[in-house]
Amino acid sequence: MKILSYILSPIFVLVFFLLLIIFHPLQWVSLNLFGHNAHAKVVAALNFFLVKSMLIIGVPVRLKNKYKIPENTTVIFVSNHQSTFDIPPIGWFFRKQHPKFVAKIELGKGIPSVSYNLRNGGAALINRKDPKQAISALANFSKRIKENNWGAIIFPEGTRSRNGQPKKFATNGLKVITKYNKDGYVVPLTINNSWKVFKYGKFPLGIGNPITITTHKPIPINSLPFDELLEKTENVIKECIK
Repeated sequence: MKILSYILSPIFVLVFFLLLIIFHPLQWVSLNLFGHNAHAKVVAALNFFLVKSMLIIGVPVRLKNKYKIPENTTVIFVSNHQSTFDIPPIGWFFRKQHPKFVAKIELGKGIPSVSYNLRNGGAALINRKDPKQAISALANFSKRIKENNWGAIIFPEGTRSRNGQPKKFATNGLKVITKYNKDGYVVPLTINNSWKVFKYGKFPLGIGNPITITTHKPIPINSLPFDELLEKTENVIKECIK
């Protein structure tokens, strides 16, 4: 299996980065000539092709969703974080909610398509070394998603889990977002197996391990005090990690 991964990994990486390069100017054109909705559709298309490109390394991505996602309100998707490949599937599967990510500020530069979308698509870029900047960026982000009824994506672990074992959830990011979106919902997500793509390190990539994203029951933000909301969200996510 590992020998095969040495063959397939370069092909996948080439296709993945070609998609990022191709969609970068398409994003610029769609945003500057046709506006946010057109840009969102181009980003959704990019995420679709990125997800499908993972089939090159034998990694299908499946969504398990038994619940209706609330409409016409803010939805905050809260998820564990296992790898870079968590992001395109969430962006594709929940495209109707116009998902906007909370991301570290370093990702706002240097990555074709990704950095452009983060800077111009409504994301929150936070500096972990500057708490004042982080809180300000999160507050502005929270107001922005409320005004537009967009979805927010936050990974409270902060950094990726390298072995699938979840880390303790941080409170600040989710606390700020919920503060400004009392009428919205938290939708917990559990991601399984995406860490296995990097089980050998950066190269070769792990192949043949399907990724699943499980959607849990939406929780009204105003139904619980924040500490209880965080605890409930964290527990339901972690109980489903395999």
